[in-house]
Amino acid sequence: MDHQTRTRYVAFHVITILCLCGCLFISSCSDPSASRVDSEVPRLSVENNIRSYLNKVSADITDNFHSDIQTLGDWEKIRRQRYVEFIEMMGIDHLPLNGEKSALNVKVTGTIKKEGYRIEKLYFESLPGLYVRANLYIPDSIKAPRPAILYVCGHSPTQKAHYQAHPIKFAQLGFVSLIIETIQFGEVQGHHWGPYSKGWFNWYSRGYNPAGVELWNAIRAIDLLSERPEVDADKIGVTGISGGGSQSWYIAAADPRIKAVAPVCGGATLKDHVFNRTVDGHCDCMMPNNLYGRDFADIGALIAPRPLLIAQANQDEMYKIESVRELESKAQKMYDLYGKPDNISLVETPGGHSYHQTSRQEIFSFFLDKLMGKKITPDQVGDIDENPESQPSFEELKVYVDGPPEGDRSSTIQDSFIPLARAPEITTEEELSSHRDSVKVFLREKTFGHFPVKEAAFDSQLEIQSMFNENAGNRIFSFVSEEGWRLKIDVRWRGDSNTVKPLMVVLRNYDEDRWDSESFASKFSKDWNIAYFEPRGVGETGWDPGLQWHIRRASAWTGRTIASMQVYDVLRSLQFSRTLSDVDPAKIGIAARDEMAVVALYAALLDGKCEAVILNNPPATQDVTSDPEGKGPTIEMLNCLQATDVNQLPAFIWPTKTMFVGDVPDAYQWSENILKRLGRGGFARNDSN
Repeated sequence: MDHQTRTRYVAFHVITILCLCGCLFISSCSDPSASRVDSEVPRLSVENNIRSYLNKVSADITDNFHSDIQTLGDWEKIRRQRYVEFIEMMGIDHLPLNGEKSALNVKVTGTIKKEGYRIEKLYFESLPGLYVRANLYIPDSIKAPRPAILYVCGHSPTQKAHYQAHPIKFAQLGFVSLIIETIQFGEVQGHHWGPYSKGWFNWYSRGYNPAGVELWNAIRAIDLLSERPEVDADKIGVTGISGGGSQSWYIAAADPRIKAVAPVCGGATLKDHVFNRTVDGHCDCMMPNNLYGRDFADIGALIAPRPLLIAQANQDEMYKIESVRELESKAQKMYDLYGKPDNISLVETPGGHSYHQTSRQEIFSFFLDKLMGKKITPDQVGDIDENPESQPSFEELKVYVDGPPEGDRSSTIQDSFIPLARAPEITTEEELSSHRDSVKVFLREKTFGHFPVKEAAFDSQLEIQSMFNENAGNRIFSFVSEEGWRLKIDVRWRGDSNTVKPLMVVLRNYDEDRWDSESFASKFSKDWNIAYFEPRGVGETGWDPGLQWHIRRASAWTGRTIASMQVYDVLRSLQFSRTLSDVDPAKIGIAARDEMAVVALYAALLDGKCEAVILNNPPATQDVTSDPEGKGPTIEMLNCLQATDVNQLPAFIWPTKTMFVGDVPDAYQWSENILKRLGRGGFARNDSN
C-alpha cells in the first residue's frame, strides 16, 4: 500500500469531521506503560457457538436441580421463596392470590340433560372484562358434596367439545367436573402463539406469557367450584393433556386447593427441550418466563407431597420419554424427603403426543383413590366413550348465544394483563437518582439475572497489531466475556500510540454493510481513539439467520435474551478497555446504531461510568413486534418494560451524556425534558447521517 492510499485508508476509518460536544473530548497526556494484557496466561477453551452455550446453560439448570437440598428442612427454608418466584415467572404476582378477588359474575346460559348427569353451560369473569367459557358436568342425585375435577383444555380448536369425553367419564364416576376453554381457541379466538408464530417477541419485554392468563383463569375456576354446593372444596383435582398438561403442573404448584394432579404429555427437562430443539414445536405457554432459571422439576417440587401422576407417551415428538423419566426422577427426590415416595408415579404409554387407553384408565383410577378413597383398578374403572353420537356437538355445547359479552378482553388480554411501567414524574435530581436506582435493582434481578455471579478471567490476548502510518494503527485484542465466549475488540489509535486518550467503543451490528461502523465513527472527534466491538451474535460469533427464531425462543426459556447477553458482553468490553494502558479509564464512551443502541443504553446504565453515549437511529421503544421468522432486530429483554423503556434511559444514565447523530425519535422527548428541567441541557445533536 503506497503512502497516499494508506492515508486515504486511515482517513476513511478514523479521521474526525465533527466535534459533537467539545467539553467531552479532552485528551490526557500522562506517560503510559505497556498494554496490560494477560499475554502469558493460557487461553481458555472457548467455542463461540450459541447452540453449545445454550445447551450448557440449560443442562446446568436441569442438572443442578436442588443440588443444595439434602433434607426436608433445607427445602422448607426456601420453599416459600421458590413459590413466590414461580408465581412471578407465571406473570400473576400482581394479582390477589390470597386477597379479595373481583366478582366471578357466573352466568348459566343453558343446561343439557343427559343420562346420569347434566351439563351446565356457563361463563364467568376471571378479571373485569376477561370471560371464561366452561361446561360444568354434575352427576344426578347428589346428596352430599362430591370431589371435583378441573379439566383444562389443550390446543384443540374445538376445546371443550373435543375433550368432553373426559368430564363425561368423571361425572359418570361420581365427580363434579368443570372443563374450561383457553383464550386461544373455542368460542373466542385469542392468542397463545406470540413469539411462536406472530413475531411478538415484545411479550418477553413485557414479561407476558399466555400461560399466566390460563393459570389465573384456572384459579378462578377453582373458586367457582369451591362455591358450588355440589362440590367438596377440600377434594379438588386437575388434569389435562399437552397445553392442558403443562397447565396441570402450573395449577397444582400455584394453588394448594388442588389435592391431586395428573398432567398428560405436558412436561420435560429444560436441557432436553434445548438440546433436542423440542422447544421449537412448543407453544409459548409451555414454559414460564424463566427469569430465575428453573427446571420443570422445580414445579414438581412445589406440588410435593400431594399425589402426582405423570402420564407420558413414549414416542412423543415434543417430549422425549427419557427426559420425562429424568423429570419424574428429580421430582421423586422431593417426595422422598417428605416421606411420601408413593405419591408420585409415571405411567408410560405407546405412541405419539396423545392419550392412550392405559393412561386414561390410570388417571380415572388415580383420582378415585386420591379424592374418593376408592380402590378401583384401571382395568375395572373402564374407559371413555369416544362415539360422536353419544356426545353433544360443538354448537350444542356453546356457552355464548349471541356472541361474547360486550368488552370481552380474551382476544386482546396480552395488551393489558401485565402492568407496564409508566414514565415517572421527576422534578428533582433526588427523584431522578432514586428512580434510576430502583430501575437498576429491578433490571439486575428480573432482566439480567443470568449475568454470571463470578466473572471469568479475561485471559486476554493481543491477536495482532498494525501501523497504518506514523500517526495511526490498531491493536486487536481477544478476551473472554463469559465462559464459552472469546470476543474481539479492535482498538484504533491515532496520533501518538503511547498517549493516554479517551476511547469510544463502537458496537458493530448483526447485518451491517462493510464500512458502516467506520463511516459512523468518522463523525467523532479526533481527540478520541476508536474501538470496534462485536458482541456475541455479531461478526465472527454470529449464526445463520435461519437459526435466529430458535435462538430467541430457546434463550428466553433459559432466562436470557440475545440483547441481554450482548449487554453483558459490552459491559465486559468496557471493563477490559479500562485495563489498557493507553486508555483513559475515566473517559470511555459507547457508540451504536439501530438495534445496538438499545444494548448501548442498558450497558451504560448498568456500568454507571461512561463518559458519553452516541446514538444513530435508535428504536423508539422495545414494545414492538418482529418478523414472524425471528429475523431482524432482537431488542427484547425479559420484563424490562415493567421497569422502564429504552427511550427513558438517556435521562437515567445522566451524568453520562447522550448524543444523537441524525433524527431523535419523538419517544425520547421525555428524557430530554427531564434533563432540561433539571438544568442539564438537552441532547447534543448532529443532524448528518
